[in-house]
Amino acid sequence: MKKLGQILIFLTSLGILGAIAFVALMAGVVYKYGQSLPDFEKLRDYKPAVVTRVHAGDGRFLAEFAQEKRIFIPINEMPALVKNAFLSAEDQNFYQHKGVDITAVARAIFINFKNRAAGRRPVGASTITQQVAKNFLLSNELSYERKIREALLAYRMEQAFSKDRLLELYLNEIFLGARSYGIAAASLHYFNKTLDELNIEEVAYLAALPKAPNNYHPVRNNEAAVARRNWVIDRMVDDGYVTRSDADAAKEKPLATVSRNETDIVNAPYFAEEVRRILLEKYGEEGLYRGGLSARTSLDPSLQKIAHESLQTGLIAYDRRHGWRGPIQRLGVTNGWANVLKDYVRPEGMPDNWRLAIVLSASTTYAKIGFTDKSTAEILPDDLEWSQNKPLKAGDIVFVEPPDDTTNKGKFYLRQIPSVQGAVIALDPYTGRVLAMQGGWKFDKSEFNRATQAKRQPGSAFKPFIYLAALDKGYTPSSIIVDAPVSFTDSAGNTWNPENYSGEYYGATPLRVGVEKSRNLMTIRLSQNIGMDTIVDYARKFGINPNMEPHLANALGSTETTLLHLTTAYGMLANGGQKIEPSFIDRIQDRYGKTIFKADPRTCATCGPLIQWQNQTTPEVIDTRELIADPRTCYQMTSILEGVVQRGTATSLTELGYPLAGKTGTTNDSKDAWFIGYTPHLVVGVFVGFDNPKSLGEKETGGSVAVPIFKEFMERALVDVPPSPFRVPPGVRLVQVNPSSGRPTSPDDPRAIWEAFIAGTEPSANDYAPSSSTNPDGVYSPNGNTTTTPEEPARESLEPQPFQNDTAPTTGTGGIY
Repeated sequence: MKKLGQILIFLTSLGILGAIAFVALMAGVVYKYGQSLPDFEKLRDYKPAVVTRVHAGDGRFLAEFAQEKRIFIPINEMPALVKNAFLSAEDQNFYQHKGVDITAVARAIFINFKNRAAGRRPVGASTITQQVAKNFLLSNELSYERKIREALLAYRMEQAFSKDRLLELYLNEIFLGARSYGIAAASLHYFNKTLDELNIEEVAYLAALPKAPNNYHPVRNNEAAVARRNWVIDRMVDDGYVTRSDADAAKEKPLATVSRNETDIVNAPYFAEEVRRILLEKYGEEGLYRGGLSARTSLDPSLQKIAHESLQTGLIAYDRRHGWRGPIQRLGVTNGWANVLKDYVRPEGMPDNWRLAIVLSASTTYAKIGFTDKSTAEILPDDLEWSQNKPLKAGDIVFVEPPDDTTNKGKFYLRQIPSVQGAVIALDPYTGRVLAMQGGWKFDKSEFNRATQAKRQPGSAFKPFIYLAALDKGYTPSSIIVDAPVSFTDSAGNTWNPENYSGEYYGATPLRVGVEKSRNLMTIRLSQNIGMDTIVDYARKFGINPNMEPHLANALGSTETTLLHLTTAYGMLANGGQKIEPSFIDRIQDRYGKTIFKADPRTCATCGPLIQWQNQTTPEVIDTRELIADPRTCYQMTSILEGVVQRGTATSLTELGYPLAGKTGTTNDSKDAWFIGYTPHLVVGVFVGFDNPKSLGEKETGGSVAVPIFKEFMERALVDVPPSPFRVPPGVRLVQVNPSSGRPTSPDDPRAIWEAFIAGTEPSANDYAPSSSTNPDGVYSPNGNTTTTPEEPARESLEPQPFQNDTAPTTGTGGIY
């Protein structure tokens, strides 16, 4: 017995010593690895990288910008079903353990002992807290050292943070595949649902992903994904989160991901890219790609669709007038043509509704084509005629487009991607909100935005601001300006002889006609009289070009501007001279929903808390816009620009039957074609030109190239919009005049128009023109009908700068009256 007692004492002592040694070892481990643990206190103010989302004016999705697609959801906003699914899959004892699950660790040790003998990969026993420590503060290194540090961090974090905070961090940080971080982003990506819309099988699939998202891809690894999902569902049953009957029903459902509904997405890449640039400039890369901003833009999706399609139609029409350039490729053979097309890479810039086809046989009157699905069709006869300069041959690969109508079923248009480019922009003239913008043929072909980035000469589209300056200086629409030759010679002996587009001269002509017919010589004389410094000032305050030089050639639009700036300037004519700045974003909110930017700076002290009509007094909102021009002369210019549509260089627009004002613009050698026009509530600008400026062709002008695009846009945009006249401001009197002379006329004159005069400047009531004109300016025909003349391109001088300072004598007779 004594010996047995000694043995027991020895074993007890040994146990105590072992325990002491173990405690000392653990203390050493804790001391060693605890000294270099990262600071987890920063997680108190953790702000994860959250995706910036951009929406159209109607709330539909437009674009998102992020390095990691994440939408942060507070823990109290997460449905219980979602939280429970992840607890069952990842850490069923989460709310019981202190950071490390001892039971799970013991189980993992036992399993790993067997796995090591079988040569299998070891399994982990990390709790959600440990995963938070690893994901936020440590690396993914597979080592016992990292696991020790992870466990120590988890224990300390459990002392510092609540369980809900740790779960919130975890569910918003985890990577779930497809660049989706956090459960909210993954829910949208895989199922196009918010968290509260998910059902059992969907939350179970999301909970199956954290271990290895690539191994459970819903399409490539569907069988493994379904098996893992069903395992999670069974775990949810075991933990009492769902019933067995509901679980069995969920397991029977296929794993089907859902793409975002196309009707919920607005396709406007040029607009979205402009918004990205604005956000980047305002908030930097950190704010844009990690800040979780929410931007509501001014984009009107219906107008954007019209802008895109009308520009493409117009560029195709121009391109078609200038000939067929040949097929995409000439293979010369048709053997195995379906497979050849199947392997053919879709060319950049190809519209979605076009198809690639191969010519199977062709003659001057017939062409048979084939598609990848081995079906065949024909090319419309008119398109064969168009391509006769380079006749189609068997083996040619071409673009084709199906007709919209059903009468030509089985036949296709022959297409080619235009080499010319252009842009369309539409905005609200009272707020500057950009409602639509198409910056080129197609974004995937060229991201360069011709509406905002291309600086081009506006040509005659600049003239309205010269004539507005003259009206502000006391001229009237009936003031007479002589249209006669003029010549300038600088100190070096260089001579500049500007001309009208027609090469003819029309003598004494009312100011109105100078705009309607876009007379260059009248514009030059007027610019000399009012002074180029005045014109430069108008170009600056209307935002056309703040750096314009006072050279006389600039009066004909040879200074550069962008379509956005010029269209905005016309908007200020339309709104009566109030300063507006173009805006793409109405409101920006931060990740917490707080509004941090509003485009509308106005305040409303009397609006009150009500957001619906309950017979309260109409609130008064103070208009803070700066008045930069006289509303009366702006209306006079609008009236004159209506004449451009009714009698001038854009008469085809009269077919629309709406009050429209606007001006064409064509630069020297027809390198740039413009039309900027507006109704009382919408201003639209169109530009067409080659990216490397060259002539659009003989007789191609703003009227032939840009006006048709504007016409199609307005024809579709104004459907169901009742016509409304331009508002006449106080202080303007309307007098019936003969437009060819500018003098008052009797009401029975078939050519009489209502001319706008500032009160006190109208002609005498006794100063009547004869009702039958004798064609004094060579523009109006004897029978009273107008004849349309082409507009005047800007004529660049050889060396325009000196002409402003070296005054040369004018040739011809007359001047400005």
